[in-house]
Amino acid sequence: MTVEERAIERFHGPAYRRLLDRARDRLERRGGSLSGTISLPEPTHDERRALDGLLGGARRPDAKTTSVDLTRLDAAVRTSCGLSLVALLETVFGRPLSDRPAEEAAKEAARAELLRVAEESPLYASADWFRDWAGTRGMPARLITQGNGHLFARAVKVLERLEDSSGPVELTTLADEVTGDTKALGPRSPLSTLVLDALARRIGVPKPTAAEDRRALWEAFGVLPDDLASRVLVLNLPAEGAGLGEWLTGAARHGTPFHVTLHQLTTLPVTTDRPVAYVCENPTVVRRAAAELGPAAPPLLCTEGLPSLAFHRLASTVTAGGGTLRYHGDFDWPGLAIAQSVM
Repeated sequence: MTVEERAIERFHGPAYRRLLDRARDRLERRGGSLSGTISLPEPTHDERRALDGLLGGARRPDAKTTSVDLTRLDAAVRTSCGLSLVALLETVFGRPLSDRPAEEAAKEAARAELLRVAEESPLYASADWFRDWAGTRGMPARLITQGNGHLFARAVKVLERLEDSSGPVELTTLADEVTGDTKALGPRSPLSTLVLDALARRIGVPKPTAAEDRRALWEAFGVLPDDLASRVLVLNLPAEGAGLGEWLTGAARHGTPFHVTLHQLTTLPVTTDRPVAYVCENPTVVRRAAAELGPAAPPLLCTEGLPSLAFHRLASTVTAGGGTLRYHGDFDWPGLAIAQSVM
């Protein structure tokens, strides 16, 4: 080990630890400026000896606090080991010093850029929910800290695309249109989480956490994650059509609840001629109707939460056949959101 290496090695000892900790914190807070002093409260005997040896002179043993000029400390370190104070701190702590003022300025510029992106969207002037989402306390800062600030502009584009949508779109197609990556809106992706947070605000429902809730929220805006997972619960709705029509008619004959998928409705289209079909949001209603009324229960469609694309397809089939929908649900924000979707 060279003389310089031995000189640097001693600064790794406990006698210098608090001094170097405080020097590093001060330099990081001041962008590397050596102006001013740092204080070492209640210095130990070993800390006083280390300072005496480094800076010369003798510290009073009864002093409650020792102040050290950073410029003088830098000069003493250079003399001792040939490194600047900054270089020594980076060697001892094993990482470069951060520049907190510069980092904060960069974060502020990034936050301003996110706000600019939001304000330039047509949704900003026309939609309260969009302004609330874009201005959510801490949201821009959180995205920037996570390194996901670039996703904000993509999320805005997705929301604009859904606002202007004229029909259902597959989730992978939507992702490809906006980002060029079919997987960008996949389950639990940062972008899908950001978009779903906005969509939940759009219709006044809680932010989805479970996979089923996320799927239902996508479908509420005409986005199809999976045509096999999209379904509607049906009781006593006989229909015409090969396959699915036969199954629905058979289930109605026995008063048995029946799950219909969007895939079935797409590949095995049906028609109905019921004058009235009732709509509820809770499968408990369907279960009780089947138990108490059986085949005598009137046609009943259950949304099981937010109406899916399968629900909309089957409900449209009912109204296309001259039928009327009658909805009953809770008089709260989620219930009103479901009622609006049904209408």
